[in-house]
Amino acid sequence: MVDFKLFGKWSVEDIEVRDEGLKRYISLKPMLIPHSGGRHEHRRFGKSEVNIVERLANMFMRPGKNGGKKTKALKIVKNALEIVHLRTGRNPVEVLVRAIENAAPREDVTRLSYGGIVYFKAVDISPQRRVDLALRYIAQSAREASFRNRKTVDECLADEIVLAAENDAKSFAVRKKMEQERVALASR
Repeated sequence: MVDFKLFGKWSVEDIEVRDEGLKRYISLKPMLIPHSGGRHEHRRFGKSEVNIVERLANMFMRPGKNGGKKTKALKIVKNALEIVHLRTGRNPVEVLVRAIENAAPREDVTRLSYGGIVYFKAVDISPQRRVDLALRYIAQSAREASFRNRKTVDECLADEIVLAAENDAKSFAVRKKMEQERVALASR
């Protein structure tokens, strides 16, 4: 049995997802380079089978400067994981999983209108959307923090992953989650 390590460095075999709701949606498939080539697109919920590191890299391929540049996005994520490993001394993929668990909001609000009057009602978020939002918040934080800053996107992403894994209130993703849940709590 060949032991595939992510980027040839980190094993994903012994990582466990603690959040029961997210277990089926955070994929830790062993692969050398996280590049599925879009083979998940033809199935419903296919993106839940894509490695979580690749999904984070896909979040950096937003319209604009990095639109469609997967190699560049993978390089950003790889360098950020290196920095996380140097700072924490732990498996960076495990730290990323903890960050996603801590940054995934549980409640949101939806608009209901009765006779021209709009009400906001708190609703639970599906596990797939929780993972999507957590990844989006982490990537958005890194992109915004590196804009007009000396720090590179890699360093900002590493900072965000470490802060979110520790459930620190300085983390942009954790703050967004708390704000979203606070608004939902107010509109119950």
